[in-house]
Amino acid sequence: MTKIIDADSAALLIHDGATIGAACLGLIGWPEEVSMAIEKRFLNTGSPRNLTIVHSSASGNWKDKGTHHLGYEGLVKKLVCAHTGAAPRMAKLVEEQKIECYLFPQGVVSHMFRAMASKKPGVITKVGLGTYADPRIEGGKITPQTKDDMVKVIEIEGEEYLLYKSVPVDIALLKASVADEKGNLSFTREAGLTEQLALATAVKNAGGIVIAQVENIAKANSLNPKDIRVPGIMVDYVVVARPENHLQTMGTYYNPSFAGEIKIPLHSIEPLPLDERKIIARRATMELAPNTVINLGVGMPDGVASVAAEEGVSDMMTLTTELGLIGGVPGGGLDFGAAYNADSMIEMDSMFDFYDGGGLDAAFLGLAQTDISGNVNVSKFGPKVMGPGGFINITQNSKKVIFCGTFTAGGLVIEVVSGKLNILNEGKSKKFINEVDQITFSGSFANSINQPVLYITERAVFTLENGEMTLIEIAPGVDLTKDILGLMDFKPKISPNLKEMDSAIFNAKWGGLKQILDVKKSGIQ
Repeated sequence: MTKIIDADSAALLIHDGATIGAACLGLIGWPEEVSMAIEKRFLNTGSPRNLTIVHSSASGNWKDKGTHHLGYEGLVKKLVCAHTGAAPRMAKLVEEQKIECYLFPQGVVSHMFRAMASKKPGVITKVGLGTYADPRIEGGKITPQTKDDMVKVIEIEGEEYLLYKSVPVDIALLKASVADEKGNLSFTREAGLTEQLALATAVKNAGGIVIAQVENIAKANSLNPKDIRVPGIMVDYVVVARPENHLQTMGTYYNPSFAGEIKIPLHSIEPLPLDERKIIARRATMELAPNTVINLGVGMPDGVASVAAEEGVSDMMTLTTELGLIGGVPGGGLDFGAAYNADSMIEMDSMFDFYDGGGLDAAFLGLAQTDISGNVNVSKFGPKVMGPGGFINITQNSKKVIFCGTFTAGGLVIEVVSGKLNILNEGKSKKFINEVDQITFSGSFANSINQPVLYITERAVFTLENGEMTLIEIAPGVDLTKDILGLMDFKPKISPNLKEMDSAIFNAKWGGLKQILDVKKSGIQ
C-alpha cells in the first residue's frame, strides 16, 4: 500500500476532537499545504471541529501562514504552545477568549513530546518557577475558560520543581525535505530538525497517525540511512507539497547556507544602519567574551549577530539558536531560527537539554517591559497575547542574561550626531513600569541564584543588584532626569559609579569590538 496521498486526503484523516501535534519554529517544520487543506475542509463542511493544537514554538509568518489557517472558532477548542503571535487569526481567538489556551515554555513543550513517547506523566523541571507558568501565579493559563491544572509544584530531595503534565497527541503533522517510498524522512534541505522524531515517536506509540509533508519522493532504500531522521515505520502518510507551500523559513524559500550545503562569505550579510537597534546591539556585544556559547533571541537581540559579523569577530564565540543550530551567524527577521554557515544541527529537544542544563555562557533576549524588581515581560500585554517561546528556558538557565530593547516604545526616533544621542521623537509607551503585565522572567528567582543580569537600551544600561534595578550607564547627549528618570514609573537605584556609555559605539564606524574581545581573551582587564 502506498503511503503517498494528496493534501485533501490528509485533511480527511483529521477527526473531530483530535489532538494535533506539530514540531515547528515559524515555518520551519510546519506542513503548510496540509494545514491549508484542513482549513479548506473546515470552511466547506464544518469539520474537523474541536481540535486541540500542540506545538512548541511559534507557527506562522506573522501574516497568513502556519496555524493562522486553523484559527477558526469551532475548528479549535484548545491551544497548547509556547508562542501564538506569529499566527494572527489564532492569536485573535485567544485574545477574544474564544478558546482554551496554555502558553508554556518552549523547551517544556518540546520535552513533552519525548515524555509522551516514553509514556511518562510529564516534564519535571525548574523552568518556569517564579514566572506566570508557576501555578502559584497563573499556571500558564491564558483565557478564563482554561480551567484544568496542567502544572503543579512538587518537591524532590528538598527542592522545588514544576511538573508539566503530558498532553496525549493523536495526529502528528511533520515537514521534511524528502521521503522515500517507505516513508523514511530526510531533512537535508530544511533549516532545522525541530523535534520531529520525538513527536512522531509519541504519536506512533499512542496508536495515532503521522502525516509528513515533503517536497520530493525518492525510490525506496535509495536514501543514505544516516540522512534519515524519522524512520518510515513511524510515518503513515506522505503529502508532496508545491514549492510555494514548502518554505525553508518564514521569509525564504530556500537558502543553501541555511541547510548547511554551502558556506557563504559573512561580509555579504548587510550591515545594520546606525539607529537605536544598532546602538543597542553594539553595546550588547561588549558583553560577549571569547570561547563562549551564546543564544540570541528574536527581534532586537538578533542585531548582535549582525554587529559581530560586521566587526569580524563571529568566529571568536559560538552563537546558537533554540532550533538546534550551533555555530555560524543566526538569521534575523523572517529568517529567525535559521543560521548562515552553521557548524552543526541537532534536534530542538536536545538543544533545550543543553540550555536547561546551564550550557549557555550568555543569552541576549528582548526587553518589552520591566519593573523595579527586574521582572521582564515579553509574553502578554493587556489583551494582546504572544507567548514566551524559548525565553523562559533560556533566561532562567543561562550563566548571564542581557536584555536588549529600546527605552520607550511606539514612535521613538533618534539621531546620532558627533557621537552623541539626540532624541527627536519620544516613544509613546513606557517600558520601565511599576509592575509588568506578566512575569516571563523572574528577577527574584535570578537574584536567588546570583545570576548576572543586564538591561541594555539605546540611552541607559541597568543591572540587577541585590534584587534592585540599578542604573550604571547613560548615553552621551541624554539628560538623566528628563530622558531617563522622568520616563520611568519607578525610581531605580543609581550606581555611585554611574558612567557614560562608550561614545565610540555612537560613531558611524566602530571597529572596537575585536580589541575588547582580545583584551578579555588575554585576561587583562
